[in-house]
Amino acid sequence: MTLQSHVDLTPFNTLALPGRAALYRRITDPAHLAAREIGPGRRFILGAAAAATLLGAGGTALARRTLWNPCRASLPPDIASHEIVRAAWQGLDPAQVWDCHAHLAGIGDGGSGVTITPRMLSPLHPTEYFQRLFYLNAGCAHEAPGRVDQSYVERLHNLADGMQPGFKLLLFAFEQTHDRGGRPHPELTAFHVPNHHARDVARAHPAYFEWACSIHPLREDCVEALEEAAQDGAQAVKWLPPTMGIDPAAPACDRFYRALARLDLPLISHAGEEKAVHGAGEAGWGNPLRLRRALDHGVRVVVAHCASLGDDQDEDRGQHGPRVPSFSLFARLMGEARYEGRLFGDISAITLRNRQLSTLRQLIERDDWHPRLLFGTDYPLPGILPLVSLRRLAVEHMLSEAAVPVLETLREHNPQLSERVRRRQLHASSLFETRRFSDRKPA
Repeated sequence: MTLQSHVDLTPFNTLALPGRAALYRRITDPAHLAAREIGPGRRFILGAAAAATLLGAGGTALARRTLWNPCRASLPPDIASHEIVRAAWQGLDPAQVWDCHAHLAGIGDGGSGVTITPRMLSPLHPTEYFQRLFYLNAGCAHEAPGRVDQSYVERLHNLADGMQPGFKLLLFAFEQTHDRGGRPHPELTAFHVPNHHARDVARAHPAYFEWACSIHPLREDCVEALEEAAQDGAQAVKWLPPTMGIDPAAPACDRFYRALARLDLPLISHAGEEKAVHGAGEAGWGNPLRLRRALDHGVRVVVAHCASLGDDQDEDRGQHGPRVPSFSLFARLMGEARYEGRLFGDISAITLRNRQLSTLRQLIERDDWHPRLLFGTDYPLPGILPLVSLRRLAVEHMLSEAAVPVLETLREHNPQLSERVRRRQLHASSLFETRRFSDRKPA
């Protein structure tokens, strides 16, 4: 089955070219972007999206190949049997290879319970609007009433079917934003994927998917919800603290941490800068050092993306400590002997354009870290074609020139497999067999 994307650009394609040009100027103007605190990564996406808007239905083939995921399915035989693709699986047990960082997405049709902010549906909020367009295009989700959520899952199934038998994706639920009193705030929630949706998708396709729950630690029923999720097969807990309104260093989290340690469920928590999804929390709550409280309770913690983007305050140097790269704080925690066996990082998103190549090089070269690094893709981001420059990696001698055209073709058909193959070109095999990490030893 070949799924074709039906990303809805109608509100923009009906604009006269002067109107499109005005929108392009607005969302790429440096003053406008600075006023909205839009960083370089999001600026790149907005510029690409604006270019696509200007091109509209008459866009060139090159622009469409560069910007939009064509959502092809079956691999060409010469790519499927290519030595680079075959080498990506050599020495690995596919049944042990899990993508430990994959997102479910949708708009809430079909009874999934998914919700998104109305801003994502409005051209008056171009940042959020284009995020939705790119995410749904990346996931090849049809823009048809009652079919978006289902199409996203069908595409995930299609991609997993193109991997070696035994490979699985760990699909994330995504909690609503809550306040300090543990009360949900749907109006401040960018998107919400309820636990039951992630659970039901995994149950329906057990050969391809596992799932991770997402539970706010200040909910009155947080421990009961965690125990229920564990009984239902949840393999981990997913947090994005600044967005969900979670301060990981708050004493109020302790009862949740005790339950996590008792159940031996790992906590996968974003750390470092996060501007793509807004909520009610504080930016400083993404500081890797604030995860010490969970670690000190015996929780296994996975720092998503290895905190590879942005700066945070060095809280070890006091209340007014200097701001330093978030990755350096992650590295500090990794160097503390007491956290061996408890602190891990996932390598999702670390090859995106907005990451420093020096960070990627360090992750590749730190052999002592490799047993504590886990393979993840941050899907659907691999399907957003402008986010990764394969040529850049080749110029920096991090990919062979011969691999670039193979990977470019591969990601048009299966961005999940393309990410696997590309990462195997960069990383040791030990990073990919992540299934064992989910083996639980409840206290």
